Parts: sequence; C-alpha cells; structure tokens
Amino acid sequence: MKRRRRSLSLRARVALVSALAAAIVIAAIGFAFAVFLRVNGSEQLDRTLDSVSLSMATDPAASADNTVAPVLPEDLSPQVVQPTAIAADPVRATTIGGTAVRAKDVPINGAIGQVVAVSVPEDPMSRAIREQQWQVAGVALAAIAVAAGLGWLLAGRAVRPLQRLAAATHTVGDELPAALPDIRGAREAEELSDALSRMLDRISKARSRTQEALGAARDFAAVSAHELRTPLTAMRTDLEVLTTLPLTEEQRTEILREVLATQRQIEATLTDLERLAVGELSDATDHEDLDLAELADRCVQELARRLPDVQIELNSPPTVSVRGIPSGLRLVLENAVTNSVRHGRAERIRITLVHSDSQGAVVAVDDDGIGIPQHERAPLFERFVRGSSADPEGSGLGLALIAQQAALHGGRAELSDSPLGGTRLLIYLAARPA
Repeated sequence: MKRRRRSLSLRARVALVSALAAAIVIAAIGFAFAVFLRVNGSEQLDRTLDSVSLSMATDPAASADNTVAPVLPEDLSPQVVQPTAIAADPVRATTIGGTAVRAKDVPINGAIGQVVAVSVPEDPMSRAIREQQWQVAGVALAAIAVAAGLGWLLAGRAVRPLQRLAAATHTVGDELPAALPDIRGAREAEELSDALSRMLDRISKARSRTQEALGAARDFAAVSAHELRTPLTAMRTDLEVLTTLPLTEEQRTEILREVLATQRQIEATLTDLERLAVGELSDATDHEDLDLAELADRCVQELARRLPDVQIELNSPPTVSVRGIPSGLRLVLENAVTNSVRHGRAERIRITLVHSDSQGAVVAVDDDGIGIPQHERAPLFERFVRGSSADPEGSGLGLALIAQQAALHGGRAELSDSPLGGTRLLIYLAARPA
C-alpha cells in the first residue's frame, strides 16, 4: 500500500502565510520607498545646481574669469567649465572625465550668448541612495522573519486544542471513553470537540443496541432450536415407524395424521418466529399516524369471514388516532382473536377501543371462553410458554407477539377476567411511542 505523503501542519501553513503576507506588504512599501529615494535624490541634485547657478549669476567676477566657485559640501562641489554656447537642454546628465554628473548652463552677465556649464557629480548621491536601499532591504527581511515567527507562535497556541483533541481520539479503541477532555481555545476546536463527543455518544449507543440485539438473537436462536427440536424429533420418529414397521391401515392413517399435525405446528412456529424477528428489527421510522378504529373494523370483517361460527363485535369511537405500526397492530388483533378461539374455545369475542389524547389508546379483547388461571397469566407473555388448556398445535408465541408489539408502541399487555365470563386481554398503546 502506497504511503500517503504527510501534508504541512496548520501551524506551518499559518507561519508561511504570515511570512508571505508580510513579504508582499513590505515589497510594496520598499518599492515605493526606493522610488521616493531616487526621485528625492534627483530633486536634491537639481536644487544644488540651482543654488550654484544663483551664486554664480550674482557674482559677475566669478562669471567673467571662470575661476571662482561657491564652497559646497565634500563630493558635491560644482565643477565650472569654460564658457560655451547655450545648450538646448539647460539641465542634463553627462560625463566629465569618466564621472557621471548633472550639469546646468548658466548665462554669463555681460556676454550675450555665452554660458558657464556648472555640474554636480551624481556618484555620492547614488551611493547614499544605495546604502539606504540596502538598509531598507535588511529591515524588510527582518520584518518578514519576525512575521513568520509570530505566525508560528500564535498558530501554535491556536492549534494546541486540536492537538489535544487528536491525542484524545488516538486513544479511542474497543472501549469508548466516557467523555473527551474539555477543549477550550479556538471556537472551531470547541465545535469539533462537541461534534466528536456527540458522535462517540451515538456510536456508544449504537454499540449497546447492537450488543443487546446480538444477545437477544443468540437467546432467541437457542430457545427456537430447542422448541423446534421436539416436534422435529417426533416427526422423524413417526416417519421411521412408517418406513420400518408393518402397520395396519388404521395405524398408518393415525401416524400420518400426527405427522401432519406436527408439520402444522412447525409451520406455525416458524411463521411466528418470523413475525417476532420482524418486530425486533422495527424502529421509529416504521411508525406512522393511523386510524385504529378503521384498522380494527377491517380486521374484524376479515376475521368474521374466516371464523363464521364465532360472534365478533367491535365497540369503538368513530375515530381513534394513534401513531404506530399498522402491520403490528393488525397482528395484535388477529392473534388476540385466534388465541381466544383456539386456546380459550370462545364463541363470542368483543373488541373495545378507548382513546385518550394524552394517554394514548387501550384495546380490550373480551371472550366467553374457558379462561386462564390467574397464576398462569403473566408467564404466558414469555416465548414458547403454553397454558394448561392450550391447543397442542400452538406455537407458544401468540401472546409473546402481542407483548412485543405493545412494547414497540410504548405500552404493555396484561390478562384479567372478562365480563363475558372468559379472559380479557388489555393492550395499552402510548400516545407518542418513543
């Protein structure tokens, strides 16, 4: 695997940007200062020439014999040359004896058309300008270095919270920390710390849910395998008897009847196991706003067609608005009626819906069956637990499915005595399930 080249650190980037910004600003200022020095030096030479010219113009004797020149600072003494004709350009740059000078023609008093060329050497001024430019360049380099250093120091303070945060996240392994260190400093670092804390909290909750789901799945698989092993063993025994022993037609018919009953039991168990698994995988996104009265009415009509010998009634307000899983609530009603008929041997079932905006809804299923002893009621909501009067072909999961759906809807389920003489099943549904 190709190793990725490491990028520059934020601290180094800030230092480089600071140095670059300082270099740009100082370069602009230095260029302007160099131009100013050059222009100012040229103006100084022109003023020197003007002062020398004025002095010679007011001293006729000096102009006449060309031997007197004003005393000026060292290296700036004007050079007076012999009279010459008037030049086209009174101030000009020229060379005298290999020395660059700035010259100006001064008219001679009393000599029409004659001038004296007065010159000032440019070399001393140029040297002074170059020296000042080098000084400015040195100061500029020092300022750039100082800017880079300050950027490095200030960036170091700014990124220190990020470094602490990175060191804390490097230690995150299989065991998530309870909390990251309290990061204070730059606002961005604080926001990043808060975001990472929330992310770790979500990961921790998701891991807990996953571990709980895996534990439940292992227990579920173990119990399911145990419950399925018994009917499968019975089916295998019956099939071995059919294939190995000589049987009468009556015996063969009886064994085949037992095999079919066992097959139906296994099929019912697998169907209920699938429903339980679907319930375990449901979450808040599966809930939706629905009318429980309308759903119960449709369910009662279908059950009445499937169970023509059973009288099924529905007492409900016109509308019962709840938030829930439609398929789950339908499963609750179907299992409640099926259990009353199959295990309670009921002939009359009444479903009552009670609605409260603040407390949710209550579903009561009453029957006139044989009832359930009080000491058996609570355990029946466990998986694969059957009552003493349960039909042998049942899966033992009917009431477990109802309890699961009640919990998914933020409520609970319980059994009690029915005014019809049998058993009452109460399912409480929360107004807004979590």
